[in-house]
Amino acid sequence: MSTDKNTIDNIRQLIAEIKEYVTLQKDYAKLQLVEKLTILLSTLIMIFILIILGMVTLFYLLFSLAYLLEPLVGGLALSFCIIAGITILIIICLVVFRNKLIANPLVRFLTNLFIQDLNK
Repeated sequence: MSTDKNTIDNIRQLIAEIKEYVTLQKDYAKLQLVEKLTILLSTLIMIFILIILGMVTLFYLLFSLAYLLEPLVGGLALSFCIIAGITILIIICLVVFRNKLIANPLVRFLTNLFIQDLNK
């Protein structure tokens, strides 16, 4: 009779520990998700800020280049057309190489961020 009671107690204790384990795993998964999302959002915000600052810097640099080209090409309008052509070429290059420049690094970053713990 006492072995039956010990067995029942052991099963109850095992079930309680399994429930606690599942709860702890659920909490751990939530914490990992929050950590990953925090890293992802902070990276996206940093990239957004850098893009805006880079665009402002590029804007002023292109204006400076247009004024530097003015005496060489014979007019401000022509120098702005040259700058516009350079900008269009940059846009075309970005569109053509978007997978190498944008998609692949983004996929690598997200893969490393979310799957690195599975390989440990």
